[in-house]
Amino acid sequence: MPNIKSAKKELRKSLKRTAFNKKIEENLKNLIKKSRKAVAAKDSRAKDLMLEAMKALDKAAQKGIIKKNTCNRKKSRLHKLYNQKIK
Repeated sequence: MPNIKSAKKELRKSLKRTAFNKKIEENLKNLIKKSRKAVAAKDSRAKDLMLEAMKALDKAAQKGIIKKNTCNRKKSRLHKLYNQKIK
């Protein structure tokens, strides 16, 4: 537990940031899962879900929650799956 005033403030800030980032990561995982399931089931909403997941991936990479290469890898795999199953 920090004793210095600035260290206490930094602890509060890091807890808030961690909670915020975790919320975005969980949302991202759920979007990817939903889009994968929709593509596997050849659902009509598959394209919309895939585009929504890709947008969320880009935003997460832009904010530094996930790395840029991780974002690109996940987008590539999702798009590849979509092209194989739907088209």
